[in-house]
Amino acid sequence: MTKTAVKAPFRADHVGSLLRPERIHQARKNFQEGALSKQELHQIETEEIKRIVDKQIEAGLHAVTDGEFRRRFWHTDFQEHLNGVEGYVPEQGYQFVGEETERYNVRVTGKVSFNPDHPHVKEFVEFKEIVGDRAIAKQTIPSPNQLFNAGIRNLEIYPDIEEYANDVIQTYRDAIKAFYDAGCRYLQLDDVYIAGLNAPEIPFNDSGYDRQELIDLALRVVNRVLEDKPEDLTITTHLCRGNYRSKWAFEGSYAKIAPTLFAKEKVDGFFLEYDDDRSGGFEPLEYIPEGGPRVVLGVFTSKHGELEDKENIKARIKEASQYVPKNQLCISPQCGFASTHHGNLLTEEEQWNKLKYIVDVAKEVWESETL
Repeated sequence: MTKTAVKAPFRADHVGSLLRPERIHQARKNFQEGALSKQELHQIETEEIKRIVDKQIEAGLHAVTDGEFRRRFWHTDFQEHLNGVEGYVPEQGYQFVGEETERYNVRVTGKVSFNPDHPHVKEFVEFKEIVGDRAIAKQTIPSPNQLFNAGIRNLEIYPDIEEYANDVIQTYRDAIKAFYDAGCRYLQLDDVYIAGLNAPEIPFNDSGYDRQELIDLALRVVNRVLEDKPEDLTITTHLCRGNYRSKWAFEGSYAKIAPTLFAKEKVDGFFLEYDDDRSGGFEPLEYIPEGGPRVVLGVFTSKHGELEDKENIKARIKEASQYVPKNQLCISPQCGFASTHHGNLLTEEEQWNKLKYIVDVAKEVWESETL
């Protein structure tokens, strides 16, 4: 087994997305206006990815990402390049607390399958070459369960949700194989949908199924996707309650999903939001099997730049260790710094300071081991 499978998630880790620099914002604008070619835009993105890979390594992180710099949104860029799925502009965006998101979504137009020419796979190959052997190249993609959000499934093409689920499962099995064949050994499934199954009123849902039926379906989808996962491939799930310009979409503890998903989901780790009280307490962690998935406590926030109190963070880790052994815990921000191209409301300097701070705190907490 490789070092990655043993170590990841790392004691100090991060979710994935990073603030887009002004140079990329301007390049995108110039591209949209026809003043920059697609190739020139790609080159600028590549140069900026090289820069932020270096910055992540300088911060002491063992797993680095491309910051999702080639994407507009954390999920739709991946989904719209699947066969049978297209992007479109709906009449309204998602409603977050205090703000409606930019209007963009995906919908099913045909039978869903994996596109062997998916651009994210090609982009990963280029990204992995940039990283080399200096760190682990981590890839993030939306969870298969994101395709069960309201309005995505076409009821004329897929009147039966089970047929739809089977095609989504095969799509993701093929996607994981493609990333693995491209050299990926650390893959993260970002899942707002599962987090939403905790909310008092389930968001983004039009299925007609009750909460437990949806939880059971979500577990079955992920576990079937993971059935033939290579032993040296680390796959984690990141649960998020929305992250858009420092706003969030819903709240609710993990209590409703924990007995099913925490207990039985066959991932190697859970990245969990715990940066404020909207995620509830640590009690649901008691369902995590001992010796099972690592739990990455998102006790730092990506929504603002102020550094958390170190002693408070240590106290929260100690509290969580009442439910999950300390050697099974890690720490990170609760989400990325820029789940969409807009980014959260903090500066790049604050972003890098926070990531370095997480590494430093992890060294103190797990001082007897190499991170």
